[in-house]
Amino acid sequence: MHLYLGEGPRTLYLVTSSQDEIRGCPSKVLVFRAAQDSSSQAVVEFLPKGEVDLSSAVRLTSRIVKGCLGLISIANEMFLAVIVSATEVGNTRPASPTPETLSLNGDSTGYGDQNDAYRDYNAGGTATPAPEHPCQPLRKLISTGTFYYASDPQWDLSTRLQRRFARSEPWDPSMFDERFVWNEYIVKSLLDFRERLDPTERADLDRCQFIVLAIQGYVGICTLALPAPPTNGTPAVATLSLISRLGWKRAGTRFNTRGVDDDGNCANFVETETVFSTDQHCYSYVQVRGSVPLFWEQQGLQTFGQRIQITRPQASQPAFDRHFAGLVEEYGAVHAINLLGTKENEAALTAAYSRHMKSAQHALGDSIGLTNFDFHAAVRFGGHESVFREIRRLETVVDNLDKFGFAMADASTNEIITEQKGVFRTNCLDCLDRTNFVQDILSRTALEQYLMHIRREWIHSGSLWSNHGELWAENGDALSRIYAGTGALNTSFTRSGKRTLAGVLSDATKSVSRAYINNFQDKGKQAAIDMFVGNLSTQRQVTIFDPIHDSVRAVLEKRLSEYSTTKSCTIFVGTWNLNGRPPSSESLLPWLFPRPNTPEPDMFALGFQEIVPLTAQQIVQTDPEKKRVWEAKILHTLERRPNKKSKYILLRSHQLVGTALLVLVKQELTAVIRNVEAASHKTGLRGMSGNKGAVGIRLDYHDTSFCFLTAHFAAGHANVAERNADYRTIVNGLHFLKGKTIDSHQNTIWLADTNYRIDLDNDRVRTLASIDDFDALLAADQLRRAMDERAVFAGYQEGPLLFRPTYKYDLGTDNYDTSEKMRIPAWTDRILFKGSNLDLAVYSRADLKCSDHRPVFAIFRAEVRIIDHAKRNALSKLLLESVTSTAPGEKLDEKLAGLTFTPDVPELPPPSSDDAAWWDDPVEHPNGIVIPVPTRNGAQGHSANPFDSSSESSLSSSPSSSEEELYHALQAPITPAPPTITRRPAPPPPPGRVSKPATESSDS
Repeated sequence: MHLYLGEGPRTLYLVTSSQDEIRGCPSKVLVFRAAQDSSSQAVVEFLPKGEVDLSSAVRLTSRIVKGCLGLISIANEMFLAVIVSATEVGNTRPASPTPETLSLNGDSTGYGDQNDAYRDYNAGGTATPAPEHPCQPLRKLISTGTFYYASDPQWDLSTRLQRRFARSEPWDPSMFDERFVWNEYIVKSLLDFRERLDPTERADLDRCQFIVLAIQGYVGICTLALPAPPTNGTPAVATLSLISRLGWKRAGTRFNTRGVDDDGNCANFVETETVFSTDQHCYSYVQVRGSVPLFWEQQGLQTFGQRIQITRPQASQPAFDRHFAGLVEEYGAVHAINLLGTKENEAALTAAYSRHMKSAQHALGDSIGLTNFDFHAAVRFGGHESVFREIRRLETVVDNLDKFGFAMADASTNEIITEQKGVFRTNCLDCLDRTNFVQDILSRTALEQYLMHIRREWIHSGSLWSNHGELWAENGDALSRIYAGTGALNTSFTRSGKRTLAGVLSDATKSVSRAYINNFQDKGKQAAIDMFVGNLSTQRQVTIFDPIHDSVRAVLEKRLSEYSTTKSCTIFVGTWNLNGRPPSSESLLPWLFPRPNTPEPDMFALGFQEIVPLTAQQIVQTDPEKKRVWEAKILHTLERRPNKKSKYILLRSHQLVGTALLVLVKQELTAVIRNVEAASHKTGLRGMSGNKGAVGIRLDYHDTSFCFLTAHFAAGHANVAERNADYRTIVNGLHFLKGKTIDSHQNTIWLADTNYRIDLDNDRVRTLASIDDFDALLAADQLRRAMDERAVFAGYQEGPLLFRPTYKYDLGTDNYDTSEKMRIPAWTDRILFKGSNLDLAVYSRADLKCSDHRPVFAIFRAEVRIIDHAKRNALSKLLLESVTSTAPGEKLDEKLAGLTFTPDVPELPPPSSDDAAWWDDPVEHPNGIVIPVPTRNGAQGHSANPFDSSSESSLSSSPSSSEEELYHALQAPITPAPPTITRRPAPPPPPGRVSKPATESSDS
């Protein structure tokens, strides 16, 4: 196919070539142009080539276009991503009735439909524009030689063989495993467009193969001759394939993406399938790998000593359970093999893994299990050869190999003969070198079991196992390059079965290269990955122009209250500069529970400054022990508080030198709090030092987002401009994952030592503070002045300052600073907030004396929204049906606005009580009978498919209709089928009630 550009309006044409048409493709054109005044909405048409005038169009590239990956909006422009170079890898099943051929994407690029500056980009590879093309990071990512797609004829590369063969309906491009299709985000609009076509046009679109679904990972195929069967002496030809599918739902690079997310998706998750095909049978064996499914990460400059932090040690169980429940649902049973060692960091992960597995087994039973195997210890003791022997001797491995089995199908009919009933889930720290080594062993062992049943003599074939080892070595290199930037370690042994000096030197070189790439190059790659899969919070997914669905989407946004509910929660927020002091014997209850008779908070957000002394040593290498001591003190206080009603757990904590932030929640809320992330930003020494800076933690509580920030601004009475600059630096520089910023959130709360002072002389401030003349002090407060000038905290609020300045006190006393410096008292410690759902109930301080600052606290009441997605889908369906029945002259927006959502079940009478019963009402319910009233706006009589219309309807099922035709169709009357109401016979009236004798009321 070829790609053309036309003007007036600017339009891209993807056109079938004469070679395509010779192979049987219809002569068609897929037309793209941007909708008016929109960078994220496209007009797409699927037309016969004869109806499109290409005489004035310009061919954008001399290369043959292999297919379209989708549409993406970048920098307020829309681009069409196409494959312009690919290499055929081979056919995984030559004996199949339909070949299963794969191609490796060699080069992809994006062509815009708005900007002339990029028209000649990559056109024949000759012209190089002055500005960098906005798609360059994506092109670099997609053209790395790790993306594959199914070539002519198309088939489902994303789904393993057993699942494909189990389908009863014919395959079409809308059927795929969404975990592994990497262009799902950018191709979704085209798949939606395809679904709205009529069946004939849809079949033509599929035959043209314009739309391509791509996986990332590795595909290797080799064909080999095996010893002949005794019947005819002709050698048997077999095909051995290895297909690794990398998941995209928690995609990223080595140090940027670790562990699990709240939906149970884990980093570096890969499904690897070994396929062995002959002219009689086809064998498939599936394994998976993935990061330890807990919340953990590695921060800072990473070299060879990995610093691991389990970020949510007490709140990982819900995500852990979701991960394994999803695997059990997909594969039947899962046995995890953990290859982590006994080093301090890896041992902590192993212990946490084992604890969470025991808890998960209470719900999932024997369908999940765990075996810990210290890979490095085995190698130190007996070399890599000993790992091969010991893995095959492990009782749990042997038992589950027999229990899980393998999948086998008839090569000519694709009929499943045996099914694989479970998978091994293998992990190490990165799920690369050690994991690939052990998966190779498991793959060989399972294939040997299959050959024992089919052709025992093939087990001794040297060429089979040398090819098997080579495929697994290439697989390890490919997956390692994706995640870590270099090839895998230990592959010399995987290839040859021996550990050589050249292999040792190669592994050392790779280790050094990884350290450099992971620390200095991966951030750009991570940003490109997030853009490709739609993870950036600022992204807008491209949609196809569709006035019907656009109207419905707009109305749904306005009617949020109809499919969602709200609930109240209480949030305690506190900030305290500790002056480097450890916890004392002083109780924290006056700070954490200042109002004994109020409901217990659902959530605590506690910010600390100077949690460690701000010495040069601490700035260079911060000691996390002080933070752990304060965490223990707080948890102990919460656990031992009087009248305890709930248990609190530490959800997340984060530290930047002396600044630390802790978020604690009620234990029962961990299942509804998701997407918890932490970030920090330095402001000291112009951003090079962490002695000043900010720490942020963000989360989603049900469907409402919160961001908590603690900070320590520049000190010094006169340094107002520096403090203002610190604020701006933090707001512009502190970012969470997937492009989220501070302003991305619905509710934001700062709890900080802002260091703003009071511009009065020392004696005047002390006198006014002693008589509680807060208004006079507030009039000279530097922060309030800066806020009034909108220099900082624009849009934020602060509660009334009805407490004395919190800085600076003599330790252990109520006396303001009497040292030689005699610092002027000030409200340095502040809490500011922004969010329409936040209601400040209390803003005060606690008189704890172990620091030279007093802790400050605020108690908020917040409304949290809970969206009922089933109800939202029902309302969306109802609105769609209403659109298709709009009468001539009836305004669509007015009709949608007035449409009421009625549940499928009619409203029932109120429940009976001792004083009244609904069946006693002779007017509303004669003879005790309830007659259901048919709903006016219900879905009765309509098709379950909102895109179906009656044969008399003028509304075309094809979105290729012109806008004028669609407008007239919407105005034409569409007569819906009359609703059919079936009434059941009314039940007999209940027996007469016996009146109770009157009694005197009494208190009980």
